[in-house]
Amino acid sequence: MSLAASGLFLVATLAGEYTLVERIGGAGWVFLLSMIILMPIITPLVKKRRGA
Repeated sequence: MSLAASGLFLVATLAGEYTLVERIGGAGWVFLLSMIILMPIITPLVKKRRGA
């Protein structure tokens, strides 16, 4: 999910006049922040699915 969010960010920045460094840096921040936000939600679902 985090990779998808950062990929969508990269696609969305194609419309603007951003440098490659700005686009990659922004995508990195989106990835990290979405990992932090989604970790507490996804981890219990995976554990429940595995039966642990």
